[in-house]
Amino acid sequence: MERPILNRSVPGSSTLADVAKEIGVQTAGISDQSRLVAAIVLAFSVDPAARWTFPAPENYLKHFPDLVRIFGRRAFECGTAHFMGDAQAAALWLPPGAQPDEEALMAHFQRTVPEQDQDTLFAVFEQMGQYHPDEPHWYLPLIGVDPAQQGKGYGSALLVHALRRCDEDGTPAYLESSNPKNIPLYQRHGFEVLGTIQVGSSPPITPMLRRAD
Repeated sequence: MERPILNRSVPGSSTLADVAKEIGVQTAGISDQSRLVAAIVLAFSVDPAARWTFPAPENYLKHFPDLVRIFGRRAFECGTAHFMGDAQAAALWLPPGAQPDEEALMAHFQRTVPEQDQDTLFAVFEQMGQYHPDEPHWYLPLIGVDPAQQGKGYGSALLVHALRRCDEDGTPAYLESSNPKNIPLYQRHGFEVLGTIQVGSSPPITPMLRRAD
């Protein structure tokens, strides 16, 4: 039986399903990739972890789009990349069994991050791996809304759309919140804080799990 996701949300969020229905959550194809990447790059331009990795604006704009493509490639291949409107908001989900290309990620960082910072960055990713559930789960590596469109419920509508499938399948969902401001949003949708990931000068990253009932 499908669990009513919105029961986990705060009062007033019951309209989110209507928002998703009215605006329309769409599934992205490979041809949509550049639009979704652009939205996520805009959304993460003030993200603490993203800008710790690429603090210089020029380097961020040059290298972060490729990082998004590597992290989200499997979402496009699996048909689990979702967006709203004219790609003002995007969520790249990885279904159970799908993983980012770790070799490509490490190679990208080795090319784009100063050598003296790489050990700390790789240690952060090692800690991230320790929090991933062992059981089959949905993984949300990237979700973002164009800053010009934030505050309209797009992010919540994207979450509702995907988490409904998690409930139908009885499968947990996992993410890492790289921006503390987003933690309450995820908690309203049933995610629980598992701990804190932090190494050296890195900003804290919060692993979160939405358990299956």
